[in-house]
Amino acid sequence: MLIVYLIGFVLSLGLALGLTPLVKRFAVKVGAVDVPNARKVHTRIMPRLGGLGIFLAFAISLIAVMPFLPFELAERDGNFIKAFLTGGIIIVLTGALDDRFDLNAKLKFLIQTGAACVVVFGFGIKVDFVNVPFMDAYSSLENWIAIPLTIFWIVGVTNAVNLIDGLDGLAAGVSGIAIGTILVMALINGNLLVALLCLLLLGGIVGFLFFNFHPAKIFMGDTGSLFLGFSLAMLSLLGFKQIAILSFITPLIIIGVPLSDTFFAIVRRKLQKKPIFAPDKGHLHHCLRELGFSHRQTVLIIYGIAAFFGVLAVIQSASAMFEANWVTFVVICVMMFFMQIGAEIIGLVGQTKRPVLHLLSRLRVNKADDRAKP
Repeated sequence: MLIVYLIGFVLSLGLALGLTPLVKRFAVKVGAVDVPNARKVHTRIMPRLGGLGIFLAFAISLIAVMPFLPFELAERDGNFIKAFLTGGIIIVLTGALDDRFDLNAKLKFLIQTGAACVVVFGFGIKVDFVNVPFMDAYSSLENWIAIPLTIFWIVGVTNAVNLIDGLDGLAAGVSGIAIGTILVMALINGNLLVALLCLLLLGGIVGFLFFNFHPAKIFMGDTGSLFLGFSLAMLSLLGFKQIAILSFITPLIIIGVPLSDTFFAIVRRKLQKKPIFAPDKGHLHHCLRELGFSHRQTVLIIYGIAAFFGVLAVIQSASAMFEANWVTFVVICVMMFFMQIGAEIIGLVGQTKRPVLHLLSRLRVNKADDRAKP
């Protein structure tokens, strides 16, 4: 069984290495290119559609290894695999059309919602029950909650990854770290399907990063960022359904980087009275670049942040297994504190929106005044 998984990873890696240059030439031929503008970092025209190489590497390798999987695994989880591939195809086609024709944001949102509906209504994949932190029992969800929650989760995570795709290798690397985190927890808990899907995705991502890390030769485009976001949503959704892997809060921690960046972007645009979908240069990678970090340094710093979230997710998941709910509380507090402090230091919401830092500064001043008193 292990050899099948390793062959699948190597096959996906090899396919990504072989297909990406072909995708690059195809993107240039059909005009799916990214033209520089005031909001973008790159300074020359770049081919997009790179995510097509990741998807093809994943899909072909999955189809290749399926006949060698144990019958009970293929029988039990075959419906989920079909939902994954069907929804993935819709998302990839949407991203590819956007990479070529720059689709309207509302149209993309409607198609993404349609893909999520196909997964939910076409294949019956939804959040049936969750393990709420600090409670021993699992809570079942009625359809009127489970269905919209599932659709919201798929669409939200799909777009969260898309929003951080602003530097060479950034979205692919952060997604790879998140998928690697899910892989670790799947192996610990013995979930073979999740482990397989993670390995195949990682193979495609690593192969693509060979061409996408700075200086990039091709961008993944919306084809890749939307597909990787969809993949993260589906993998964590399977974790909800097979609750031995993930508890309620764990998926949120795993994708902490794209979700937090999305959250602060919404807050920032609301405070500036701008539309939520309006693009700006206030994302995490933009702020780090403004602080003087180089392109590669910025990407590696965000990789480190993503790895930090990954470690927290593993710790939280392990604590849930042993019913150590106090660890979950500590993890959440540590995560929220560092997110807020980091956002204020970097300026994710705005240079003047720093309530916690201002509070700490006042406390230091008051403490110094008390010491100065005779």
